[in-house]
Amino acid sequence: MTTTPFLRMENITKTFPGVLANNRVNLELRHGEIHALLGENGAGKSTLMNVLYGLYQPDEGQIYLNDRLTTIHSPDDAIAKGIGMVHQHFMLVPPLSVTENVMLGLPGDKGILLNHQAAKKNILDISLTYGLEVNPDLPIWNLSVGSQQRVEIIKALYRGAKLLILDEPSAVLTPQEIEGLFEVMRRLVSNGNSIIFITHKLDEVMEISDRVTVLRDGAAIQTVETKATTKAELARMMVGREVLFRLDKPPVEPGRVMLEITNLVVNDDREVPAVRQLSLQVRAGEIVGLAGIDGNGQKELAEAIAGLRPPKSGHIRIAGRETTHLNSGDLLHFNLAYIPEDRHREGLVLGFKLSENLVARNFRKRPFSVRGFLNNTAIKSHARQLVQRFDVRTPSPEVTAKTLSGGNQQKVVLARELSENPDLIIAAHPTRGLDVGATEFVENRLLEQRARGAAILYISTELEEILNLSDRIAVIHRGEIMGIVRPTEVTPEILGLMMAGTLHSAADAP
Repeated sequence: MTTTPFLRMENITKTFPGVLANNRVNLELRHGEIHALLGENGAGKSTLMNVLYGLYQPDEGQIYLNDRLTTIHSPDDAIAKGIGMVHQHFMLVPPLSVTENVMLGLPGDKGILLNHQAAKKNILDISLTYGLEVNPDLPIWNLSVGSQQRVEIIKALYRGAKLLILDEPSAVLTPQEIEGLFEVMRRLVSNGNSIIFITHKLDEVMEISDRVTVLRDGAAIQTVETKATTKAELARMMVGREVLFRLDKPPVEPGRVMLEITNLVVNDDREVPAVRQLSLQVRAGEIVGLAGIDGNGQKELAEAIAGLRPPKSGHIRIAGRETTHLNSGDLLHFNLAYIPEDRHREGLVLGFKLSENLVARNFRKRPFSVRGFLNNTAIKSHARQLVQRFDVRTPSPEVTAKTLSGGNQQKVVLARELSENPDLIIAAHPTRGLDVGATEFVENRLLEQRARGAAILYISTELEEILNLSDRIAVIHRGEIMGIVRPTEVTPEILGLMMAGTLHSAADAP
């Protein structure tokens, strides 16, 4: 590495109405370095990277590239200066080929005609250099999630990026794909590139990064050499307190079957089967983890159970009663709690106050409604109690949900869904995008419900959480159950093979 840093961000300050997102933040990136950026939800990580990528303009502060003061006006300007960003949600056009996606938006060297053959050759050269194996002729929809991510990296390198910003790059990958990503990252830095790696997974930070900068409440707390720190120290810097990396999960004897699914078939939005002849049981007092790569029928399954999507065939029974064709309103009488995967679109009404969101399930019931009129005194009192009980960090229950960080928004959803002691809980990705402190809070609340005797279907792509929380693990691939295993009988590697459809059960493992 050269002594002159590739990037210096000095005293970056960015405010939004009522929010100080970045408060005089300093960040330095060396040549050939993988630099992790850590922080709680709302700590300012994404804002800082959006400033670097030209999506936001800072209110104060300077950016230096190779010791030269620069201003980045837009993403196009960032790309021209050698900065590329791979977003957590890929920016690809599914019907187009890999080559067409890589070339999209670039001027052709033959006027309006694009030289596909030259582009394909460049893509193959980049693939070979960095281990980014991909077929340039295949349409994006035909690629795995890991391959789509490789296309996004190729897009950035094709445009000359020397600094890559990777935003939560492992969030939707299997363990095997994560190892492949890390190998690509190592090749990138060995070839002189530099990487800023945004993640909330401390194990990955310890494995892949050279240095770590921790942000808290919009400010940079500290930058440390990864080999000179520990997970516990990083977690303490992130949340300002000690974080325990173990769960208190005493053994529980499962009770009666609370959820029984038999030969269920559910279509996706295109009327294509997403859940195929799926059968599964969840008993009172147990957590059944549903492990799988995103997009393998988990969303459709959860919505069918919650009465939000009609099944095509098969049966769903809750506490022994047929609920297959009931809607979400009917299911309120079955004491079912549903924590949806998208808290913004499905879990909350962002423009409503917290107090209004917290009674969304039962605002028609007493004491919240009397003779058809809302009882605002009871609603506000209820909200104050739940805000305190679920540690929602807010100046008031009367602020709108959109003003909270992601972790606190998820606590509002949990407070509403768990406060009435449900018999069955469908939790879809309840810790997605949450930092280590908020994740610990969510996991402990679900374990409290388990100890009380609730049956919990826990849907997640986070294998460490699945292994830690679950009493049994069902692995889903293309809408089918590949096998059901005990956490003590399986490794993340075997689960990854089952998630990829390579193994039908742990017993098939070599």
